[in-house]
Amino acid sequence: MNQLRQLMLEELHRRNFADTTIRTYLHGVEHFSQYFRRRPDQLGPEDIRKYQAALFTQFKFSPNTVILRLASLRFFYIHVLKRNWSIADTPYPKKLRHLPGVLSQEEVARLIDAADTPFHRILLMTLYATGARRAEAARLKVGDIDSQRMVVHIHEGKGGKDRDVMLSPKLLEELRTYWRGLRRKPREWLFPGNRWHTASYPVTTKVLWSACQIAAGRAGLDNRRIHPHTLRHCFATHLLEAGADLRTIQILLGHRDLEVTTIYLHLSQRHLSATASPLDALSFPSQGAHKHS
Repeated sequence: MNQLRQLMLEELHRRNFADTTIRTYLHGVEHFSQYFRRRPDQLGPEDIRKYQAALFTQFKFSPNTVILRLASLRFFYIHVLKRNWSIADTPYPKKLRHLPGVLSQEEVARLIDAADTPFHRILLMTLYATGARRAEAARLKVGDIDSQRMVVHIHEGKGGKDRDVMLSPKLLEELRTYWRGLRRKPREWLFPGNRWHTASYPVTTKVLWSACQIAAGRAGLDNRRIHPHTLRHCFATHLLEAGADLRTIQILLGHRDLEVTTIYLHLSQRHLSATASPLDALSFPSQGAHKHS
């Protein structure tokens, strides 16, 4: 398996896949192999069929997780083993699309104020102010904060794309306060790793998760399932409610397809309340009789 794993790793790197995708694909093939206790190159279409059924019935995975597992196996069989892959024999389950949870602006302020350390506070503020994904925020560099043009440069986001987002004057002020409080000023990473924030590598995405979880508990919002991506959803929804157009939000979020961005129309209170229910246009002749009865 070690040799096959190395071959798969090389094929993933050749295609410049993101680190998170690489880890997901490798784990998917390893889990498949462990389930049957056999090398994956000794398993075939019938085994894949049984495994796909087990992901639902035995492991109780969601359709979206099953799709990822199948994608990892498809990549392995086509690009590593050089075998054919039958879409008819291995259908992808229908993908579920849930509306993401969002907080009100007052709740976001409560969350940020409830951060347990100044470092966690600036992480939460950066996530909300920029709409960055957690990996993008963790890997921000000092030079990405452009106070001359008032933009934040986000490099190699999802799909390897760069983009610029607005630099909030309030965030800039908070970043300067954070900078002055550091023992050692970082030369490269804006948010350095280790407990003293002095490492030569960036903070891990787990730290951003922890910052959200701890703050949510302290703010009394722990029943809302808040995570770093929640603040990204809040960023987009609150921009839409403030009058920003969908195309601008698409660019700021780095979405390839505008259709993905339209989900925030379902979350915006301004857009939902601006459309009256057809029930309100009805008049009931018997309404007066009910009032007097």
